[in-house]
Amino acid sequence: MEKQKLQKLLFIYNANSGKFNALFDSVHKIVSPKTYECTLCNITYGMATENKLWKKFRKESDIEMEFLHKNEFLKTYASKFGHKFTFPIVLIPTQGELEVCISTDEINKLKTAEELIKFLQKRLSISI
Repeated sequence: MEKQKLQKLLFIYNANSGKFNALFDSVHKIVSPKTYECTLCNITYGMATENKLWKKFRKESDIEMEFLHKNEFLKTYASKFGHKFTFPIVLIPTQGELEVCISTDEINKLKTAEELIKFLQKRLSISI
């Protein structure tokens, strides 16, 4: 990845938007956490609220962060990028393209907000 002034990170959850889906996801996290398919959701959110460490990092960062559910991403970006990506994923929008910042495989190896923050800091050479 080229070292340039990073403007924005695009986080895409492997979950769909909507109140019903949010409720279903919360129940799924409780009933069968090992089969829940969005590691990024687990890391950045608990059952209903944003992880405190993650929220602090997000608010104190100079980097703009946008968070989309899978269905929102596909609706917004499908015409140009189709189904090129797996989810969850973190992307960097650059000059009309989307560059992978953290792949699905890399996210799925992370377990905590602290690990995600350290991974981002190392990958992007940023500090908070």
